[in-house]
Amino acid sequence: MLFDSGVGGLTILRELRQLVPKVPIIYAADLMGLPYGEKSEAQIAARVASLLGRLNERYTPCLACIACNTASTIALEAVREVLEIPIVGTVPAIKPASSITKTGKIGLLGTRATIRQAYVDNLEKQFAQQKKLIRYAAPELVEAAENKVRGLANNRLVFANALAGLFEQSGGKDIDTIVLACTHFPLLERELRQETDREMTFVHGGAGIARRIVQLLDPKLLEKTGSDTLVV
Repeated sequence: MLFDSGVGGLTILRELRQLVPKVPIIYAADLMGLPYGEKSEAQIAARVASLLGRLNERYTPCLACIACNTASTIALEAVREVLEIPIVGTVPAIKPASSITKTGKIGLLGTRATIRQAYVDNLEKQFAQQKKLIRYAAPELVEAAENKVRGLANNRLVFANALAGLFEQSGGKDIDTIVLACTHFPLLERELRQETDREMTFVHGGAGIARRIVQLLDPKLLEKTGSDTLVV
């Protein structure tokens, strides 16, 4: 089961389907709670734990993935303590970004809730201590991704402003790698790339998360012949 506040988890589903095209998947989107990034930590933790508990009781999945950076950085450990199934989280891809950057300057675009988390501070200390991580909250990109999936138009300024929020900070002119720290944001990589005139690498954890899910799956599931995705 993949759980997200909206369409962002589709970026994980896309990567997962490339590895396990025949495994039945439940995709749960908490559209009533969207956006998570504007809520308090207490609100997010309570909502995510409650919803995953009810989804687990109803659908009895063998594994759940919190396909949302905000929810994962806040509620991952709490959910793992409650549910007796493997829980895969989605956290900012700071580690791979640190290994890719040549300038040592890394941008991170996320929600307001994500960029202020101690979880992100710890990732920075662990994997990017010798680098400079420049963070910027771009909640407008969540709405832009939802619009794109629904076929609605977006103003190009949304993407330009998000990048400017990184580039205009101290050291921002040397950023060569940007972490898309929200599962919604990879849906907008093409639009973001079009708004910068410099060589830029965009990094997100979708492929790695999909590989981790497959590692934890019962091998018997890989023998399934269907490919249904149930959206709830």
